[in-house]
Amino acid sequence: MSDARNVLGGLLQVCSASPLTGFTREGVCHTGPHDIGSHTVCAQMTEAFLDFSLQRGNDLVTPVPEYDFPGLKPGDRWCVCAMHWLDAAEAGVAPPVILDATHERALAGIALGDLKYHALRYPDYPGLDDAGA
Repeated sequence: MSDARNVLGGLLQVCSASPLTGFTREGVCHTGPHDIGSHTVCAQMTEAFLDFSLQRGNDLVTPVPEYDFPGLKPGDRWCVCAMHWLDAAEAGVAPPVILDATHERALAGIALGDLKYHALRYPDYPGLDDAGA
């Protein structure tokens, strides 16, 4: 078991097992020296984000079986590059973030407040009140 931490300080949780995500395709947004893009933000895909990505030359929709990439659809969870997520946030199309599955290394380029503002809300989310603070 990994001792990687999430942006809330807890143990890094699974982002998605179906589709299987992560730079190393383990379902977790682990990162390391070979992960140049810092695939550390666990996000739930939206049509707006997928369109934004496609317009930026990052096709997240088309399957690429040789890289174990199934192609994504709205509702899927995926470990996205931190700076790509930030670009989307600045463009007003950031997908919701799953904080407990977002690697703490994302904080190297993204403020925790921005991640919390875009956090996917659910009743037992640790560290968030109703206002997302």
